[in-house]
Amino acid sequence: MPIEQLLEKAAKSLKPEEVERLKVAYEFAEKAHEGQYRKSGEPYIYHPVAVAEILLSLEMDVTTLVAALLHDVVEDTGVELEEIREKFGDTVALLVDGVTKLNKRIKFKSKEERQAENYRKMFVAMAKDVRVILIKLADRLHNMRTLKYKSPEKQRLISQETLEIFAPLAHRLGISTIKWELEDISLRYIDPKQYYRIVNLMNKKRKEREQYLAEVIEMIKEQLNKSGIEVIDVHGRPKHIYSIYRKMKQKDKSFNEIYDLMAVRLIVKSIPDCYAVLGVIHTMWKPMPGRFKDYIASPKSNMYQSLHTTVIGWKGEPIEVQIRTMDMHRTAEYGIAAHWAYKENAKTKDILDEKLQWFRQIMELQNESVDAKEFVESLKIDWFSDEVYVFTPTGDVIELPNGSVPLDFAYRIHTEVGNQCVGAKVNGKMVDFDYKLKTGDIVEIITSKQSFGPSLDWLKIVKSSHARNKIRSWFKKQRREESVAKGREMVESLLKNYHLDKRVLDSELFSAVIKKFNFQDADDMFAAIGYGGLSASQVVHKLIEEKKEQEKEADAAIDLEDEKVTALPQVKSMPKPSQHNGVRVKGMDNLLIRLSRCCSPLPGDEIVGFVTKGRGVSVHRKDCPNLGMVAEERRVPVEWCSDLGKWYQVDIEVSGLERTGVLSEVLQAVTDVKTEYTAVTARGDRKRGLVNILITVNIRNYNHLKSLVERVKRVPDIYTVRRIMQ
Repeated sequence: MPIEQLLEKAAKSLKPEEVERLKVAYEFAEKAHEGQYRKSGEPYIYHPVAVAEILLSLEMDVTTLVAALLHDVVEDTGVELEEIREKFGDTVALLVDGVTKLNKRIKFKSKEERQAENYRKMFVAMAKDVRVILIKLADRLHNMRTLKYKSPEKQRLISQETLEIFAPLAHRLGISTIKWELEDISLRYIDPKQYYRIVNLMNKKRKEREQYLAEVIEMIKEQLNKSGIEVIDVHGRPKHIYSIYRKMKQKDKSFNEIYDLMAVRLIVKSIPDCYAVLGVIHTMWKPMPGRFKDYIASPKSNMYQSLHTTVIGWKGEPIEVQIRTMDMHRTAEYGIAAHWAYKENAKTKDILDEKLQWFRQIMELQNESVDAKEFVESLKIDWFSDEVYVFTPTGDVIELPNGSVPLDFAYRIHTEVGNQCVGAKVNGKMVDFDYKLKTGDIVEIITSKQSFGPSLDWLKIVKSSHARNKIRSWFKKQRREESVAKGREMVESLLKNYHLDKRVLDSELFSAVIKKFNFQDADDMFAAIGYGGLSASQVVHKLIEEKKEQEKEADAAIDLEDEKVTALPQVKSMPKPSQHNGVRVKGMDNLLIRLSRCCSPLPGDEIVGFVTKGRGVSVHRKDCPNLGMVAEERRVPVEWCSDLGKWYQVDIEVSGLERTGVLSEVLQAVTDVKTEYTAVTARGDRKRGLVNILITVNIRNYNHLKSLVERVKRVPDIYTVRRIMQ
């Protein structure tokens, strides 16, 4: 039974009644998952038990363990959340709901959009109870441990997602014991060649390195005994493959140039002992310049504390030394989980709340994001990317995304500091707003109450989504009317480029687009476009997508006979358009007839003829605007003859996003429907990122043209395809 080992371990730290709760939750989950198996062939229940065991190793409370056993019940079985609430309480139901993905019946445009909404749901739940994310991390860790049963493509996709979202999240929460394992497993599937190369290099010198470290540890212990400093533990620090890989890649270094391949960790009783040990180590061996970091005086945002130093040790080998207390060590391994058991303690609760300040800013970001994908991308930039640590003039540490500028710093201090910023000093010298901050910089922001506020150009300079959202918010509040007018003008201008009537802005279709972007009304959305919070192209592209969707639904309702496309003969080369035009005047023969080039009629089009002076009958499409200038008495009824296999020249216009290869893909689409083009003109608008393509094609009839248009519309990033008149 998979539960026996879990209950045995739990009995060492939980009360008997808590162990009984675990047993009841297991029996419920086992029954719910009955008949379900994982890719490995194991019964599904093995997975939630493994997740609970990981959380037990983090010393989590019984409520978290119960939720871990039940975490997939609602998502993968017929059990409803209300039943969980009734049997196990509100808190367990909240945790289970937090890790449950959105109902599969909810429709999204893409897998990416669904995944982004799932992330958003998870973070909202985490705001109510941080244990949601701890369960999700444990769930992901066990899934990574069993990833070998997935297809190679799935292995790479899941590993990439783990590196981008879950490993950085574990780092943010300070849970290094999970972070390192997630990173190492991910690397094994993303870059197996480098992974196993580093493993082999480490194994080659393992015995030599272990012997060297053992000698170094003995020397340190001996010296500390002489100094009268009591040490709880001295051991070699584990080497993490992904950390070595990352340093080799980012700093372009060889394996032998990585200094912390040999590392020693010392655990002592108190903070003064940490500094005393540091003094002894620096007395024994010469410290390397620039390699000392005091994370005790200035802890990392994830609560990590330690002294780090690298020294030229015995035999001239570089050795990294970490010095910390037992409490610091526990926090370094388990992060926020190390403090959870003591959350009821008021002092600990205050510390936790302070350390989770970054998460409150994430929730602020969530509230300001237009859609879920934007929210996830902002997370990756602001919170899950590399950081720089800079100082205020009073010595406080501010953490920012790598690549941040003084404006990012200003807005992280306070919104008004950012809005009133007129200059910045770094290390006592004036710098430009686009100066890239580096770890250790001391930043001073110069403000003025006479400032006119942010400039739109700031949106191009700042790195963090936090600063960007604050700047957009300022423009939204200060210049709403101006922004509404500007936004509407930008949308109407873009609609014109796509040959869409601006009256579409008053349609139900546009109302649906407004709701898609989570705005109350059109003015709110136009204001967002005007101040740069949303791009006009996003709105117009969404409008076109919705229009396409409506057209598809309308087409599906048309009788199948109307959908039938005339079969095209398999020919090696297309004949040139014939002089015979396939049209006759009703009741009359032997008249000179020509097809007008202004509207290029095709068999299948409704047509009208009119008598010209000396050139016979000119045939136009019924919707040709030039017919409006022709007197009724000159018009004659005309009709198409039976299909004689003729070819007709038609001009079409294709509009979409400018990108490499788009023209060749459009032309390939033309040839796919067994026709050829006789003229092509393409014009790009790099400023707006648009492309406009004019093509003259040889077409048999209206159905043939319809097939061509539908095929071209399937080319990625193409939004409109239309037949044009000269």
